Amino acid sequence: MANKYAIGIDFGTESARAVLVRLSDGAELASAVSPYADGVIDETLPGSGIRLEPDWALQNPMDYVTAVKETVPKVLAASGVSANDVIGIGIDFTACTMLPTKADGTPLCVLPAYRDNPHAWVKLWKHHAAQPEANKLNRLAEERGETWLARYGGKISSEWFFPKALQILDEAPEIYDAADRLIEAADWVVWQLTGVETRNSCTAGYKAIWSKEEGFPSPDFFAALHPRMRNIVQEKMQEDIKPLGARAGGLTAEMAAATGLLPGTAVAVANVDAHVAVPAATVTSTGRMVMIMGTSICHMVVGQQPRIVPGMCGVVEDGILPNLAGFEAGQSAVGDIFAWFVDHCVPAEYQQEAAERGLNLHQLLEEKASTLQVGESGLLALDWWNGNRSVLVDVDLTGLLLGATLATRAEEIYRALIEATAFGTRMIIEAFRSNGVPVDDLVAAGGLPERNRLFMQIYADVTGQEIKVVASTQAGALGSAMHGAVAAGAAAGGFDSIEEAAAQMAHLRDDTFKPNAENHAVYNELYQEYVRLHDYFGRGENDVMKRLKAIRARALSA
Repeated sequence: MANKYAIGIDFGTESARAVLVRLSDGAELASAVSPYADGVIDETLPGSGIRLEPDWALQNPMDYVTAVKETVPKVLAASGVSANDVIGIGIDFTACTMLPTKADGTPLCVLPAYRDNPHAWVKLWKHHAAQPEANKLNRLAEERGETWLARYGGKISSEWFFPKALQILDEAPEIYDAADRLIEAADWVVWQLTGVETRNSCTAGYKAIWSKEEGFPSPDFFAALHPRMRNIVQEKMQEDIKPLGARAGGLTAEMAAATGLLPGTAVAVANVDAHVAVPAATVTSTGRMVMIMGTSICHMVVGQQPRIVPGMCGVVEDGILPNLAGFEAGQSAVGDIFAWFVDHCVPAEYQQEAAERGLNLHQLLEEKASTLQVGESGLLALDWWNGNRSVLVDVDLTGLLLGATLATRAEEIYRALIEATAFGTRMIIEAFRSNGVPVDDLVAAGGLPERNRLFMQIYADVTGQEIKVVASTQAGALGSAMHGAVAAGAAAGGFDSIEEAAAQMAHLRDDTFKPNAENHAVYNELYQEYVRLHDYFGRGENDVMKRLKAIRARALSA
């Protein structure tokens, strides 16, 4: 019997990556990347030069379509696999990334009448300008005693669906009126692939306040939030939510011609980049946390039943794996912090040394930072350069570096920033454990575990736990391919469950990162100081970070 294959496409913040995978053993035969032409739009709108306000982050949805049409033919050509043997395709996406469209799926931003309105474009996951709307939503939910609020750690993030929808209505009601559909970009891409509008349980559950038992919040709640939002779900969304691994439809003739695949090839309902990586990390049972480490970190763990964990991003039954409660937490900047430091804070002599030795600046700083003893720098940082997602759920918090002197060197700051992100992860792990969600085992996935061994060792030393690493460097795309194989089903040569797919296709590396006991003891001391700073600046005792942001906003608008 001929080998069968699936394609997974991981839509990230800056680019999309497709991977073609053999189903019998998970071998990744080819991959291709398509950078988004317009990238992250956070300064000016393409073509118009219209300036965006602080905390905006948009994208061009047509970059996503281009990515499909570019990457799929490349992986087919590079692998030599026949389209006849590709039985399924799955995608995952950053979330919440949402956009307004017409009834046929046409994005408003491609229409001349709306192109110059920022609200007509995709609002990327890290669009934080809807914080006033999130604040209003949270106040109202608390006043009304909405029981669903506890499922999200007590706060709905400005990154999520309904704050972004409310911002459109507040600031651009004409765009809200013109939008027949408000939809996650993940679901929109599946719509472009299949011609069928579907909504997936992962984004609906984690980003749009939906649950299998209760559905969406009530029309009365939405009406109290804004009278014109009473029937937002019925008018601009869908109440029919599809489970993960379900078949959204078959590839359209148009998309088949553009990609080289066969018309009717099974397309799985969409998924979220972090959540889809869990089965790709071999996790199909409780107690093992998967950390998807890149520009940010998502912390995913499954339990037997839902629990309320303060500051978690959400708990959704069947949200990650069937018949289990899926928990999500996260840090909204990790790799982004290191990138900021390298781009803006490294002296010229370091850049010259890196160039002479054929290293990039991250490699040079990692090398220099690895020679430091724990605590040697005298530095401590808070990892809030892009706000705090868990456990404080507050995008108005900002970064902090404490202990710097005239003798402080770049590698010391670089290491302190890594340590700060590790302390943030430990805070999340302890929040889960103290609220009845076991975290017995840690598995890392994503770009950072592959590129920075010091980073991984610090995480092991800070948490005091051994960390295993996913064998695939493309866990999201692999997980999407696995769901594509499940959408195709065993009858077509795929699988009838994600557990069966994981047993065949998912693998861990042989080498792991084990904690150093001496380092862990010193990190315990530093962590206690981190907790003090975390609570002092993050829980209302000193709101100086928010006051500084307000002063900045006033200055920028003057």
